[in-house]
Amino acid sequence: MTLRTKFIVAITGFTAAMAAFAASGYHKTSAVALTGPTNWDYVSVDANARRVYITNSTQVQVLDADKLSVAGTVPGIPGAHGVTIAAGTNKGFVTAGKADEVAVFDTATLMVTAKVKTGKKPDAIVYDPATKRVFAMNGDSDSTTAINAADNSVAGTIDLGGGPEFTVVDGKGKLWVNLEDKSELVQIDTNELKVLHHWPVAPCSAPSSLAFDAKHRRLFLGCRSKMLAVVNADTGAVVKTYPIGDHVDATAFDAETGLVFSSTGDGHVYVFHQDAPDRYSLLDTLTTFPGSKTMGLDPKSHRIYVPANEQGSLKVLAFDK
Repeated sequence: MTLRTKFIVAITGFTAAMAAFAASGYHKTSAVALTGPTNWDYVSVDANARRVYITNSTQVQVLDADKLSVAGTVPGIPGAHGVTIAAGTNKGFVTAGKADEVAVFDTATLMVTAKVKTGKKPDAIVYDPATKRVFAMNGDSDSTTAINAADNSVAGTIDLGGGPEFTVVDGKGKLWVNLEDKSELVQIDTNELKVLHHWPVAPCSAPSSLAFDAKHRRLFLGCRSKMLAVVNADTGAVVKTYPIGDHVDATAFDAETGLVFSSTGDGHVYVFHQDAPDRYSLLDTLTTFPGSKTMGLDPKSHRIYVPANEQGSLKVLAFDK
């Protein structure tokens, strides 16, 4: 082998090694079969309690995050959409879009213990540890209902001026929510229950998913215009956009690994690496199933969960590194 040939082989090997290193390493490791209807919505992970909640038509299916087995169901939720857990309590909250209410359930028994009236068609929901309130996004009322987690009383209703989609909090008194129909991002003061800012997010249009990097104060918006937008959480400035697939509905950020995930209804999960707060590189495009637009991330195990309709059977796909 000539010196030139050895050099080319060495460079080729180095390039291949770098490509392997650059890949996310995620691959499908298992699929958990669920019973009931084959439609679903949001996936929520309670990393501390090792539970995964998948809303499924009129119920919430619950998985054991470690055993990857069904742990039970929360029954009687007409139009179940989103789940949030009030940290430090035994209470979970799930939006019932067809009943215009939030159902409160006991996380130990999985039985509904109370119901709270909201606006029309509550969808996404989040618990704010700063105020110990739950915020339900009312998709058909263009508002959010704030609920005191301690006694399930309504603290107030905030007009948003558009149809809300996903929502996140920083745990310090700020909340952000996408307005899909307005292509805006709204920032809310969770203590005062008032809107602070309406920010247009062009060139992102129809933002539907949202994740938050607390350290760098960056938001990640999944946009139905087939892009992931990186936004400064404090100024609302869109600092970067990246192409993704069609019909995104969930985005997650893993603070420990610096990975951003966006799942799209065309059957993919896009995995980006945070090279810097305003610079990202695409590592992988994982294959799921058509219609698998939602997803959940376990920040402890770094596993992602993707519901799927596989030949008429509802399953949850688990992807691990």
